[in-house]
Amino acid sequence: MAVQRKVPMRKCVATGGMFPKKELIRVVRSKEGEVSVDTTGKKSGRGAYVSKSEEAVEAAKKKRSLNSHLETEIPDEVYEELLRLIRREQLKR
Repeated sequence: MAVQRKVPMRKCVATGGMFPKKELIRVVRSKEGEVSVDTTGKKSGRGAYVSKSEEAVEAAKKKRSLNSHLETEIPDEVYEELLRLIRREQLKR
């Protein structure tokens, strides 16, 4: 009999919706205060999750929800990298 594994759920900081962890992108702030996009989901530091949609990334940027969750200023490059990842994934479909 196959064991049904529990799917880890995370909340999108932009939309407030709960999604399976795999459907979100993690942004992490290291102890040194460096903010980066964590594609592996394993980097150490404080993490926040954003839905894999351009709308969610734009909303997070406008509402500054990543800034408040990670308690730091989020550079534009992080948002650009998120959008790049989302667009690349959409092309694969």
